[in-house]
Amino acid sequence: MNFTRRLFTFYSIQDYHTALQEGTASCEEAVLSYLSAIDRQKHLNAYTAVYDKEALEKARELDRQRKAGKPMGRLHGVVIGIKDVIAYKDHPLTAASHILQNYISLYNATVVDKMLAEEAILIGHLNCDEFAMGSTNENSAYGKVLNALDNDRVPGGSSGGSAVAVQANLCMLSLGSDTGGSVRQPADFCGILGLKPTYGRVSRYGLIAYASSFDQVGIFGRTVRDVALLLEVIAGEDDYDSTLKQQAPPVWREAPSRKYRIAYFKQALDHPGLDPEIRETILQRTAEWRQAGHTVEAIDFDLLDYIVPAYYVLTTAEASSNLARYDGVRYGYRTADKQLELTEFYKRTRSEGFGREVKRRILLGTFVLSAGYYDAYYTKAQQVRQLLVERTNLIFKDFDIIILPTAPTTAWRIGEKMDDPISMYLADIYTVYANLTGIPGISLPLFGHTNGMPFGVQAMTSRFNELSLLQFSHQMMQQ
Repeated sequence: MNFTRRLFTFYSIQDYHTALQEGTASCEEAVLSYLSAIDRQKHLNAYTAVYDKEALEKARELDRQRKAGKPMGRLHGVVIGIKDVIAYKDHPLTAASHILQNYISLYNATVVDKMLAEEAILIGHLNCDEFAMGSTNENSAYGKVLNALDNDRVPGGSSGGSAVAVQANLCMLSLGSDTGGSVRQPADFCGILGLKPTYGRVSRYGLIAYASSFDQVGIFGRTVRDVALLLEVIAGEDDYDSTLKQQAPPVWREAPSRKYRIAYFKQALDHPGLDPEIRETILQRTAEWRQAGHTVEAIDFDLLDYIVPAYYVLTTAEASSNLARYDGVRYGYRTADKQLELTEFYKRTRSEGFGREVKRRILLGTFVLSAGYYDAYYTKAQQVRQLLVERTNLIFKDFDIIILPTAPTTAWRIGEKMDDPISMYLADIYTVYANLTGIPGISLPLFGHTNGMPFGVQAMTSRFNELSLLQFSHQMMQQ
């Protein structure tokens, strides 16, 4: 389908809805504009599938209903892309992996049902690292995603397509998933907002599992109010997820500026892996916050160097279990050789269907769960996780907000870390903390580096305190 270029500019959901009500914009014009932009910027490789015809049909139907006087849903006509690990009934669902090629989802994820109920338009599935395993979006069966600000650099991962879609104005908002920073880190690399809610705030039903006790659906956007509204829609009760906190979702409300008690980890800002310019910029901003009347303190956190090892031991163990279901028998890819006995058939199918990084993590997870190593690795990592939770609870008795860098560097060049997985894993040092402890975190796009790339700061609050986190973020973004 060919799309002529349409003049449409999106600033916020509130402004968009006002324009729709005044008749100066239409849902059809918005969808045509995004379809045109997606077509023009195919080289970014942000989408794995674009649902052009049905998006246009939905837009036209919403325009008819609005003109007939039907009240508008909270996401009326809002054009949203979803990561290719979120189920959308009767649409492809591949986790960017050959092992799920040609698989069509049989049901909707809960977050999809909730968005559709509020009249969102889902324009397509977005590229990602295979099974959400990666920090660069180079581990995809569909090929790498390019950073729209510099096509020679990675967009971050694993939700790289979701970040670039918002960054490059290929949708209004997008959903990703965050297991160890896979929303916040690409948001940081792309210069946009990225929110990981509290574990248990948003249903995981219909989200392809990587590490079930870490995974959480997250949100990309350009304004805090938009992110808050989408969180309000997708959060809340769901009988299909037993880990979900059965409480009302946070409802955004404007709050007057206030003074916060802010902590940052001394070891995090003094870490040798942190870019000096990022360090100095964040310290300068904390000094400005102090001058504005906020309490900002550096606190000791001697568990920092245990965070990444504990995270990768636990997540790979869970991945090893979760990915055992992809065997080529019930659905998805299967090896072409039909004469193999069953065990060899499994081996061949999984070896051919999974990519290199996924196989690496399955093997590592199987190892740490094996007899003789379980206590030495898995049990110890669980103990570290419990210590982190206890220490974090103590911190939030004295402080409202924890501040950390989102990533130790700006977006690196494509291919730079592909042959050094340990270096890539260590780059998760600041983001995996929120997943290990289950607290909410957001990456705020506040700064620009002298190398021309954006970077931000990460803010975190106590569990289920997203409203305070978003109000803090809104206040900081206005300064």
